[in-house]
Amino acid sequence: MSKMLVVFVMLFIALPVRAETPVIVILGDSISAAYGFEQAQGWAVILQDKLKQAQLPHHIVNESISGETSAGGLARLDKILSAHHPAYVLVELGANDGLRGLSPLAMKANLTEIIARSRKAGANAMLLGMKIPPNYGKAYIEKFYQVYPELAKELAVPLVPFILEHVALKPELMQADGLHPNARAQPFIADTIASYLFPLLKAETR
Repeated sequence: MSKMLVVFVMLFIALPVRAETPVIVILGDSISAAYGFEQAQGWAVILQDKLKQAQLPHHIVNESISGETSAGGLARLDKILSAHHPAYVLVELGANDGLRGLSPLAMKANLTEIIARSRKAGANAMLLGMKIPPNYGKAYIEKFYQVYPELAKELAVPLVPFILEHVALKPELMQADGLHPNARAQPFIADTIASYLFPLLKAETR
């Protein structure tokens, strides 16, 4: 082996190994898919900018589809996990289950399996809670909404109680259908999620 080659090999071994950029997958519906406006205005893109400002190395991959249910998200999950090997999965699903009057028990089972499979693949999960309009009846609404805190407690998973907390009751931040936030609402949604997510990410990078 030549002296030059020996020097090259020694330098190569001495070089620090660059860690792979951790990926955050968003598994959501129209609330996360920038329904009704440009993708670049969506909260996922804004959250990516906030990660950069906070000097956090994570890269966001948005796998959200308008109209998605918890069952649909579960059906797509294995392929998504295999493709991206995420460090985190932000689960923003359930609203369409509620709007279609589907079983909260089935929704809970789907979300439970999403969290279990994410963890099995080495990813942490975070639930992004949603609410549905009051015209669905008090009993159904309570059963629906309780799915999120129950899962958070039972599975010890972080929860954002309601990602439209500072948006839903402000007409100027909602689209005409009264269900979807508009482009002006997206920074507020990003701020809400960041307030729960970033402390976890910063604790991991210390």
